[in-house]
Amino acid sequence: MRADLTAQTDDDFSKAHNRALFNEVQHFLNPDEAMLISFSDIKKLLKPQGEVYKGMQVVPVDRIIGSEGRYRDFDNRFFPKNLHLKARWEHIDMAHIQDIPLPPITLYELGGVYFVRDGNHRVSVAKTKGIEYIDAEVVSLQSEIKLHPGDSFEKMTRQVIEYEKRVFYAETNFGDITDFWRLDFSVPGQYDVIYNHILTHKYYLNMNQEEEISLTDAIMSWFTTVYIPVIQIIESHNIMRSFRGRTKSDMYVWIIKYWDELKQKFGDGFSLDETATVFKRKYVRSPLRILLNKVAQLVLKKKIKKNTKT
Repeated sequence: MRADLTAQTDDDFSKAHNRALFNEVQHFLNPDEAMLISFSDIKKLLKPQGEVYKGMQVVPVDRIIGSEGRYRDFDNRFFPKNLHLKARWEHIDMAHIQDIPLPPITLYELGGVYFVRDGNHRVSVAKTKGIEYIDAEVVSLQSEIKLHPGDSFEKMTRQVIEYEKRVFYAETNFGDITDFWRLDFSVPGQYDVIYNHILTHKYYLNMNQEEEISLTDAIMSWFTTVYIPVIQIIESHNIMRSFRGRTKSDMYVWIIKYWDELKQKFGDGFSLDETATVFKRKYVRSPLRILLNKVAQLVLKKKIKKNTKT
């Protein structure tokens, strides 16, 4: 009987491990989509405001999407990626087969989904066996953003950026004031940067005014005298061609930051156009240079391979 159970758990682990390997192959071109989500990365992304102890709960297994510390050991469906998990995984599987009660797992809840603090192997076995619910002790972190099981970290990032855009546009009336709705970013946190730029611009506008300029007027002034001229410089230097997947607003933030660094180094007379020229020379690689670098790498690899043989 014991031998039969051992054979069963060995077979269960092999199937689960093979499914992880097959999942990795399927996502060969986009490996991040097959990775289990790190709780630390999600915390940095959502920036929860506080946490509440929720106690014991019965949690849907399909809403457990990540892990605090073992996210490299399992794939995005909690199948075991590494063979060193075998002994512990089969021990949990054996308990399930024999209907031996296991202690509850511990989870973080954030954005309506769950991340394992302790009990990764138990979640992996439960998902492999199609178990729908699991007992868990839950600590909930507070966030207005709701996440969706099955989404990749990249998709969650886009969701956070879209949320930040909605908040920024709603709180500042930016779209109604400027009639510009394409202030878009590829990374989170940038709308706060833009808001600080507007407030700084408002401060300088008010320095020589008897009556304080409104935020509405400051937004319009910043948009027409700061943002648009920077975008025009970016376009005139064709910088965006070398930054696929990024937005003009991304580039605005980077150029402004780089301009501040250059002015500190060379003085306030350093122009925006000079900044774009230096930026392009430093960070933008021509197609010819990229090709030459690839050729040089191939030559170097062949030379190393030849030296290794000799």
